[in-house]
Amino acid sequence: MYLFFKHFYKNKKIHIFIVSFLVFVVLNIMENYVHYNIGRHRETEAIQLSAPSKKDWIRILVVMTVFAFLQGGFTYYLD
Repeated sequence: MYLFFKHFYKNKKIHIFIVSFLVFVVLNIMENYVHYNIGRHRETEAIQLSAPSKKDWIRILVVMTVFAFLQGGFTYYLD
């Protein structure tokens, strides 16, 4: 991990990766929370908000982190 950030820091473009990664994470946490509740309470007409279990949060965060990392990488390389 150190070598990964050292490479980006030398290129002075680490901020592009970090900003893209953080924006993706923040927006997707909100989106995933709503989607989780829509799927969980699909039999009701109104959206009910309930907290996911610890196991579900871990799954959500792992998948989201992988895609946030890919988002940051693609933004960095396509810039």
